[in-house]
Amino acid sequence: MARILLGVSGGIAAYKALELVRLATAAGHAVRAIQTPASQRFVGAASLQALTGAPVLTDEFERDPARGAFPDQAPPEHEPISHLELVRNADVFVIAPASANTIAKLAAGLADNLLTSAALAAGCPLLVAPAMNHAMWEHAATRANVQTLRARGVTVLEPGAGRLASKGEWGAGRLPEPPSLLAAIEAILAPTRAGSADGEPHLVGVRVLVTAGGTREPIDAVRYLGNRSSGRMGFALASEAAALGAVVTVVAANVTLDRDPRVRYVDVETAQELQDACATAFAQTDVLLMAAAVVDFRPAAPFDGKLKKGAGTELQLDLDRTPDILAGLAAVRRPGQTIVGFAAEHGDGAVAHGRDKLVRKGLDAVVVNDISRSDIGFDATDNEVTIVTSAGEQHVALASKAAVARAVLDTVMRLRGAGRASETTTGPAA
Repeated sequence: MARILLGVSGGIAAYKALELVRLATAAGHAVRAIQTPASQRFVGAASLQALTGAPVLTDEFERDPARGAFPDQAPPEHEPISHLELVRNADVFVIAPASANTIAKLAAGLADNLLTSAALAAGCPLLVAPAMNHAMWEHAATRANVQTLRARGVTVLEPGAGRLASKGEWGAGRLPEPPSLLAAIEAILAPTRAGSADGEPHLVGVRVLVTAGGTREPIDAVRYLGNRSSGRMGFALASEAAALGAVVTVVAANVTLDRDPRVRYVDVETAQELQDACATAFAQTDVLLMAAAVVDFRPAAPFDGKLKKGAGTELQLDLDRTPDILAGLAAVRRPGQTIVGFAAEHGDGAVAHGRDKLVRKGLDAVVVNDISRSDIGFDATDNEVTIVTSAGEQHVALASKAAVARAVLDTVMRLRGAGRASETTTGPAA
């Protein structure tokens, strides 16, 4: 089991830290907690100490009776510097809740309290779980600070949306529930420990961009051209990649499914919006999983208001082709990027069409599924696919979309491993 260092900053969501500790210790993890002074206005150190079974610290100059040791460790004989010893012993440092103020300090590299000093000294993975009012979360300064932390390799969870602390307030800013927080913590720990201990593959630190759902192209103010994609496959890919330690962004086109707190989501509606969002993220992406169903045509001149239906009225639409987003991204790929396309084909010849797409667009893999079957494909919970690569074809039998997603990611990890081996063997001579 792991040693979890929990940092609690100020905010009404601090009460959830108590349940997180209870769940983590029940799962066998050893937990130490540190608090900002402001957090003690919401939850007392005595409560955290009772649940962790270890002293709770607030001040850098406060003596630690456990001398930096976790409940499963014997204290050292000397008196170490608390913030250095705590992060040295921790397997992961989790800040939950993380206020807007604390996030700003972390992004700026400030070390003006025990929590921020520990974060600056941490060599272990750092996970930040924001919680604040939706206006603060959506402010450009907070978004920039979050982007800065993610660029440094910090895992920043997406807050949940719903009712907030202020009466009548509703929006994004809720701290994820403790079971989801613990799942995110264990997702960071599991692949790291597996990769170092027994060679199991993982995606720790790999930046994965997933597209999901189906685009909609407006005919008028209320009607659109669209498709039946629910986004289930894309969301399953995102959750499985996050479980393997990846830093995941999903560009979601009209998806109403529940969201994984470990994943960052960008909502779009049209093909153009999807293209713009992907273009923004692609340069910093290691793996692209293009699972969204992009409408092939869009009305050339959408009506500004609502078209009225009258007696004898016929509607005639002139259509323009939407951009080939996947081909455009593949054309500007940099060395080391892995690109996986998805092909929804109907009936015979599906795999052949997938192989043509693989070659024509210069992809690393294409995932082909037959949408002529009612039990798989669009808006179904299960899927059956064939993964096509230059090395051959792999059939994935009927299974949950989560299981299919893991098979796709296994292929991605093999492709990336083969690519690294090729770079090693064919690199320049000394």
